[in-house]
Amino acid sequence: MAVGPDCGHPFAGFARAWRNRSGEIAAHRLLSSDKIGVEEILEPYVARMAAAARGRRVIAVQDTTEINFAGRDRRRKGLGPAGDGVSKGFFVHPVIAVDAESEAVLGVVGAEIWTRSEERTPEHRGRTFEDKESVRWLNGAKIAGIGLAEAAEVISVSDRESDIYPLFARKPENVDLIIRAAQDRALGNGSSLFQASAVWQTLGATEVHVAPRGPGDKGRVAKVALKAGKVMINRPKGRGLTEDPENLELGLVEAREIDAPKGITPLLWRLVTTLPVATCADAEDVVRLYRLRWRIEEIFRTLKRDGLRLEDSQVEEAERLFKLATLGLLASTRIIQLVDARDGSARPAADVIDEGLIEPAAAIGASLEGKTDRQKNPYAQGSLAWLSWIVARLGGWNCYYRPPGPKTIARGWDRFASMLDGFKLAQSV
Repeated sequence: MAVGPDCGHPFAGFARAWRNRSGEIAAHRLLSSDKIGVEEILEPYVARMAAAARGRRVIAVQDTTEINFAGRDRRRKGLGPAGDGVSKGFFVHPVIAVDAESEAVLGVVGAEIWTRSEERTPEHRGRTFEDKESVRWLNGAKIAGIGLAEAAEVISVSDRESDIYPLFARKPENVDLIIRAAQDRALGNGSSLFQASAVWQTLGATEVHVAPRGPGDKGRVAKVALKAGKVMINRPKGRGLTEDPENLELGLVEAREIDAPKGITPLLWRLVTTLPVATCADAEDVVRLYRLRWRIEEIFRTLKRDGLRLEDSQVEEAERLFKLATLGLLASTRIIQLVDARDGSARPAADVIDEGLIEPAAAIGASLEGKTDRQKNPYAQGSLAWLSWIVARLGGWNCYYRPPGPKTIARGWDRFASMLDGFKLAQSV
C-alpha cells in the first residue's frame, strides 16, 4: 500500500503500490472479484492480530469515520448520502486492538462498512434498536469478544456516540466497557448521572495527555481531579428495549480538569464502565484506558490524509470502494504499528509480516546500513523496532534529525513490499 496522489489513476493514493501493469491488473481483479469481500480481506490480518493479543490485556477501540466524496461524487455508483446528507459517501466502523500495557496497536479486530439508503428513513424513535445504525456499537463489542477470545482481558472503549443502553445490557460476557457518557441518564434514586458525583469525595488527581486536535497542535497535559462510584441507571423508554433489564448497576468515573490554561475549555470526562471503580487506582486505570481511544484517530488520519488519501480514489463502484477502504484500513494500521516501534519496541516483527519474511527483510536491511553507528540498525533482528528502522530507511529517513512519521513509513512500506514481491518471485522460479 502506498502514499501520495497519482492524478487520474483509479486508485489515487494507492496507485504507487501497484506501479506496474501486472500489479494494477491484480488489484483490479481483487476489487472486482465476487468471491473476495471485506471479510475475506480481513481474515488473515485478524488471525495475526489474535495471535499478537493472546494472553494480554487488550483495549478494543471502536469508532466510525466518514468517507465523503464531496466534489468528486458525480460518477460514484451504489453510494448513498454521506453525513452532510448531500454528497455521496460511506462509513467505516473498525475495531482496533491496543495493548493496554504498552499502548501499542496490535491490529484490526474487524470492521463494518456501509452506505446509507437514498430513501428517507422512518422517524428514529419509531424504529427498533436492531434497525438503527447505532447497533454497530454492540456489533463491535461482539466482534471484539470473538476476535479477542484468547486475550486475558478485553475492554471495549468508545466515545459519546456509543452511549446507548442496549450496549451495556447486551454486551458479551468476556468484554468490559468504558464509554464516555453523552446522556444525563435517570438514576434509580431519582437523581441523574451528571449529578451523581456532586456528593462524592475527590479520590485524588492524575495527569492526562490530551491528544493534538489538528495541525500545529502539539497536545497538552491536563491535571484532573478524580471522583468515582457506583450508579444505578434506569432503562430508557423506547421501542425494542423491553427485553433489557429495567436498570443496570455501573461504575462512573469523573475526570475534571484543575486550573485549565486561559482560553482552553477544561477537560471533563464522565466515563461509564463495567470495570471496578472502588479506589483512586481504579479510577486512574479507567481514565488511562479511555485515553487510548486516540489510537484509532491516528489510523483514521493516516487513511484519509497523512498517507493513503482514500477520498481521492477514482474508483467508482460501492463494492470496490468498500474493499479498497478495507485494504486502506489495514495499511493505515500497519503504518501506525511501525511508527509506534520506531523508538524501540518489544513487539515482534511478526505483528506485521510473516515469520518467513524475516530473512529477506534482514538482507534488505543490511544493504541500508552505513559505516557510522547512527547509520546501523540498533534493534534486535526480528523485532518490530528493527523492521520499522528498515522501512523508515526505505522511505527516505537518513537516521538523523526528526524521527520518521506516517508519510515516511508509508513510502518505505511501498518500496519494502515491492522488494519482498521480487524475493517471492525469485523463490518461485
